[in-house]
Amino acid sequence: MNFNGKVVLVTGSSRSLGAQIVKDFAKRGASVVIDYNNSYDKANKLYEEIEQVFPGKVLLLKCDVTNEDEVISMTKEIVNKFGKIDILVNNAGICNDSLFDEKSKEDFSHVLETNVFGTYLVTKHIGKHISKGGRIINIASDNGLGNGYPESCDYDASKAGVISLTHNMAKFYAPDINVNCICPGWIDTDMNKDLNDNQRKEINKGILLERFASKREISNVVLFLASNEASYVNDSIITVNGGVSNE
Repeated sequence: MNFNGKVVLVTGSSRSLGAQIVKDFAKRGASVVIDYNNSYDKANKLYEEIEQVFPGKVLLLKCDVTNEDEVISMTKEIVNKFGKIDILVNNAGICNDSLFDEKSKEDFSHVLETNVFGTYLVTKHIGKHISKGGRIINIASDNGLGNGYPESCDYDASKAGVISLTHNMAKFYAPDINVNCICPGWIDTDMNKDLNDNQRKEINKGILLERFASKREISNVVLFLASNEASYVNDSIITVNGGVSNE
């Protein structure tokens, strides 16, 4: 797949899955925008890594996706540098697992605000500048499809919200922009780094492939949806979870 001449924004791309997606687009010729909120050091390291190989084809911006003024500012800076936007990957998201009956209203709201409202806000402003034939790809989770846990009920609800938003976005931007959603299962990311071996073994029992996905395996699906090969894929919710075992 070749993305020469394309401009790609990946939110929450300073580390983990977002960083993998940015690197994979850059390697295939795209100009990329790294968005971070708190992780400047990691974001800047990624920026320097890409800039060294692809000079002038990467932009580093701080943006809290829940802050509309910052989203507007980010949009302007991208258009000023590259003149357009072709592909938006709404990847920014957080989780805050805790006992179901011990979650505070503030913690619950923060997860919803980041994962749902942030996705809406970025799309609202970036979408005005996406070229005809462009792509919007939302990163949700199979937790939002009923495969969640009481401890992550706020995260699960937020990802169900992203799935719902995807359907509405697809209708709104049709026929000029394809909008799709990826629902990964368990991935080897920073979000899951604290799981111990016993926890991983127990989780793997519920996955037909008996393992977590690599970041690249999820990124590959993003690249496909962004490519010309996926020109007729629209308003789709694509589950990438290795298969769920019913045993």
